[in-house]
Amino acid sequence: MVSTGQSYTYDAGRPRKPASAHGPIIDQDGFEVRPDQLRPDVQGFRFDFGAGANPFANLTREQRLARLDALAQLLDVAFIVPGTKIRYGIDGLIGLIPIVGDIITTAISLWVVREARALGAPWHLTARMLGNVAVDGAVGIVPFVGDAFDVMFRANVRNVRMLRKWLEKQPRL
Repeated sequence: MVSTGQSYTYDAGRPRKPASAHGPIIDQDGFEVRPDQLRPDVQGFRFDFGAGANPFANLTREQRLARLDALAQLLDVAFIVPGTKIRYGIDGLIGLIPIVGDIITTAISLWVVREARALGAPWHLTARMLGNVAVDGAVGIVPFVGDAFDVMFRANVRNVRMLRKWLEKQPRL
């Protein structure tokens, strides 16, 4: 890269240094800061997630199951139609967007099945879960009828309930 005032251009004839994990330290104005200019207690910038602070860390089985349960509740039964006992979730709301909405909610439902497989669910259970997702996705594409079906069928709650029932039968390690 060759600096030309405020813009940068690529110079093919100039040899490039290999990229390294430890590059120069640049201040907010774009100037390089030499290491001897840093305070002694500053050793560079890094993310340090304390114990349990990393949301992407490995979760326990109970934490994964709680996350799946919360997602299923949000997708299928998070809200109530005022004046009735009919519950619906964002699956029914997103499904109102023709085709794209149903593709999005089916993808989220498939993630629930993937998580079940990661928890060790056997093939026959994941096949039943995939069947629920397929029925929900296929009928959900039909305008109006599919939206009403999304509200009543609740594939994600069914899938998490099946997974929970299977997990309760498994020996605890």
